[in-house]
Amino acid sequence: MPLLIHAAGWWLLGLFVGATFGEPAMGSPWLARVESAAAFVVAMLFAGLAARPGWRARHVGGLTSLTLAGLGLAGVFASASATHDARLCRAAAVERVATGAGVTLAFEGATTERDGAAPRRRRHRADFGSDSISATAPPVFRGRGTLRFNVGSRGCTVAASVRLAGGVLRAGDIAVVRGRALATDRGVRLAADSAEVPIGRDWLRAARGRTGETIDRLFGERAALVRALVIADQDGIATAVRDRFADAGLVHMLSVSGMHVAIIASALLTITAAMRLPATVGAVASLALILAYVAMLGAPAPAVRSAVMLLTVMLSTAWQRPVHEWTALALGAVIPTVQPLVVLDLGWQLSVSGMAALVAARAILRRWQPYALALPPSSRGGLSGVWRAALRDTQRWLVTRRGIARWLVRETITGVVATVVTAPLIAWTFGRVSVLAPLTNILAGPLVAFLQPALFLALLASPLDPMAKIIADASALPIALLDRIAAAAAAMPYAVVHVAPTLSAAIGAGLASVAVVRATAARRAGPWLRLAVAALVLAVWLPTLTVGAGVLELHMIDVGQGDAFALRTPRGRWVLIDAGPSWDGGDAGRRAVIPYVQRRGGAVALMVLSHAHEDHVGGAASVITALSPRQWWEPAFVTSSSGYRKALVALRDSGQPWRRVHPGQRWQLDGVSIEVLAPDSTWTAMQHDANETSVVLRVSYGRRRFLFMGDAEQQEERWLLDRLPDGALRADVLKLGHHGSRTSSGPDFVRAVDPLVGLVSVGAGNSYRHPSPEVLERFANRRVPLLRSDLEGAVVVSTNGQWLDVTAHGDRWRIPERPAVPP
Repeated sequence: MPLLIHAAGWWLLGLFVGATFGEPAMGSPWLARVESAAAFVVAMLFAGLAARPGWRARHVGGLTSLTLAGLGLAGVFASASATHDARLCRAAAVERVATGAGVTLAFEGATTERDGAAPRRRRHRADFGSDSISATAPPVFRGRGTLRFNVGSRGCTVAASVRLAGGVLRAGDIAVVRGRALATDRGVRLAADSAEVPIGRDWLRAARGRTGETIDRLFGERAALVRALVIADQDGIATAVRDRFADAGLVHMLSVSGMHVAIIASALLTITAAMRLPATVGAVASLALILAYVAMLGAPAPAVRSAVMLLTVMLSTAWQRPVHEWTALALGAVIPTVQPLVVLDLGWQLSVSGMAALVAARAILRRWQPYALALPPSSRGGLSGVWRAALRDTQRWLVTRRGIARWLVRETITGVVATVVTAPLIAWTFGRVSVLAPLTNILAGPLVAFLQPALFLALLASPLDPMAKIIADASALPIALLDRIAAAAAAMPYAVVHVAPTLSAAIGAGLASVAVVRATAARRAGPWLRLAVAALVLAVWLPTLTVGAGVLELHMIDVGQGDAFALRTPRGRWVLIDAGPSWDGGDAGRRAVIPYVQRRGGAVALMVLSHAHEDHVGGAASVITALSPRQWWEPAFVTSSSGYRKALVALRDSGQPWRRVHPGQRWQLDGVSIEVLAPDSTWTAMQHDANETSVVLRVSYGRRRFLFMGDAEQQEERWLLDRLPDGALRADVLKLGHHGSRTSSGPDFVRAVDPLVGLVSVGAGNSYRHPSPEVLERFANRRVPLLRSDLEGAVVVSTNGQWLDVTAHGDRWRIPERPAVPP
């Protein structure tokens, strides 16, 4: 490999280490910047001394080693300093919003309206509803944007997800907003009370907004997919569509990545060649259009990587100085790191690793062909000789194919290598790996290669509306075929492997992927392949040494006006609490709970029914039939609910054990403790309302506690307060009783629990007006955030037993420790 590849690798490794561990380990942020610059300069001096005849990257001593070490150290300091600055800017944004100073928002214009299924697109104007904490009615619209302000002499730019209480903004508008903000891992969540009259325009965002309007007008129902393919806007894609593309291994095609930019560049070069323009003119025109397109998209890292590689190849061709493809990749990977924290961006990670896999696959094919043709006949007898002969014949057959067969062989090998290399990232992020990805990409790749230029042609022809409509209508069949391929692949049994990797497993698998890529470029691949095997063995073996060392996740599944919660243990097993409502012709178990669990994989170890009301038990029969929970717990308070009767019949037919809960009942599962606090049989026998017999669960993991109240109201809360000792109800996460109604979550009870965050499962615009204004005010006064399924959709709370993280609506943030609350 060229020295530049090693230099880029050490620089990127340093950036990743610094960004992961955050604050500078040595001195102040300013000192970290000086250290980074000094290390970089020293590294470049060493590189200059090392750049003399006879030096090669394989020399790991002397000046080359010092160069690489200096670059790695510079990367650590640079990204650690950037992490510190980003944290300061997020905190400053929250403070400015809280004090009413206001921040400048450049509005993205990607607004959506939740209607219980897929989001609906509303042109470029946005009339916003109210905020997420104090409003009794849910907001209708959301948006994205960028906050801009100064902190002293430093300019801050912070990404924001926005919800406004009123006003009208257009895509590209720059306005001053005020309200409330919450810092997340990547930016802030802004619930703004007001937006002043726009004070300016961001023309790139405005252009993207106008392009989105044109797409909506031309493509109608297909606009959501077209927006994703053309302008990197995935907000309009329904969750079900996104999931089936992920299961099919095609989710990367729903975002503008390097592949899309390369397709557009190839189409532009083909058009200029057909017009008989000089090659230089065609290259310059194509490059100019690509750069303008990438800028219009907002310069996402994958597109920048592809544009840099395209520029490198064009310059090398113009100067007649061939460039190594690994060198082009190194430049494409490093240039976006002018923003050091880009190394934490999943799009950049997948783009770089995917491109590395493609280069590695090409290297395999180049090295394999002459080797296969030169294989001598095997002289060994027996099974060994037969195996060697079969292997030799297979290799010769593969490398001697021509035409479509040759293309299929090349694409299959490329797809397999790309799947292996990117699998650790996908498994760590999405908890799944698509087994069919090599096959589906072979089928879908040509469709996207045809679609991308056609979609752009339709947009370019938009001033001539009839012609644009003809081109747009012609794209209907390829788009339908693309969706059909994804649906068919996702529906196949064993198409997806669901995993819950630990950190050690992810690191081991990642190291194996790096070793596989490195083996393709090494003169002797054996040592690197042995390293890959050893890393995989460690990835599989190390997690078995630690029980309960991973992360516990609590999922609030959006089932409308009802409850469905799911605990995922550190070993990937599930505890389900309720299954949502039912309705004529369907239920939430079949529509929401079962797909949600199956997409993430893992067995259901326990199902708990809090009480037998239809909005909690309606989907239980479907869940029992499809997921076969190993145990069933309930309070045994019989109601006339049809969903309850169906659940008992399904439970009888499945043969799974039934159990009535009692206080003090405990169960340990993968390091997680589940304890029943209520009800007892005496209390249950005295009640006439199933709500007051709700199962109350306390789940403990490490030093973190979760409290589930079912539909318990203030009578059962008082029973718990009178019966349990002080501190027994204290919990970090409270699932509010009875959907946050005014008859639940009484002041004394909330004070005893003292939660850090509350969860409320309610339907949008429900007729019960849940959650009630009194409960919202009670939690707002204690500065406890309430996360509602009608506003956020599905919410995930995760913990390793120490920290507590929340993921909602694409944002992730850490819950701070309990603030001091005045008595």
